Amino acid sequence: MEDIAARRVAQSLIAAHKANVQFKSLGPPDKPATISDAYDIQDRYVALLRGEHGDAVGYKVGLTSATMQKFCGIDHPIAGVVLASRVHRSGATVRRADYGRLGLEFEIAVRIKSDVPVMGVQCTAEMIGPHVGGVCAAIELVDDRGADYSNLDVLSLVADNSWNGGIVLSEFAAKWPDLESVIGQATRDRDAIGEGHGRDILGHPFNSVAWLATQLNSRGEGLKAGQVVMTGSVMKTVFPDGDAGYRFDLEGIGFVEVQVR
Repeated sequence: MEDIAARRVAQSLIAAHKANVQFKSLGPPDKPATISDAYDIQDRYVALLRGEHGDAVGYKVGLTSATMQKFCGIDHPIAGVVLASRVHRSGATVRRADYGRLGLEFEIAVRIKSDVPVMGVQCTAEMIGPHVGGVCAAIELVDDRGADYSNLDVLSLVADNSWNGGIVLSEFAAKWPDLESVIGQATRDRDAIGEGHGRDILGHPFNSVAWLATQLNSRGEGLKAGQVVMTGSVMKTVFPDGDAGYRFDLEGIGFVEVQVR
């Protein structure tokens, strides 16, 4: 997409968030024609956000299950950028009023320990493994601004930074069990609300990171040491409707908590 057009759409997204209006799929002439156009808009939108929220410190990967991909009419995951001020430590309190509509996704996050080279081939989990220095339990703060899922254009979602509103992280573990079989369990005020396994994230969380590395490579970019990657949710999104405490326990790795007010 031409730069001037992408900037115009990015500015409209900033205005929509500030006005807290419901998410609407982009229409002509702003609607991205291709996934590449959507990432062009995302790049400009994130650049505008950096003034308030700081530098990029990582990425989120979404739509990592076949069910969600089918639901959204796409055959691959999507990515968004995580900004510095939107990273929270376990135990943080977040306010629903600060989001159009807050959703929680219960995930496995990884920390990159060394730059992943930009390659001309598709990246694999085996290539990614040596570059991962830590794994932790994580919760993504998603802001879908009350989107109508029956009329959802996924390219517009990507343009809107794939709805990332922040992340909450536990301490990173330097050693971890088999991530394919590890189980994660989510609770609300100690009552179980869902669970899933590492294999629910594209078969293995490192497959998610590999997909992201390939996607970044296609745009001349790469994963850098110190960056965090949210690999995708092991269960369906939870939308808090009142004050509550949420916890996500990741077997053999740790737990993360967030208070919603």
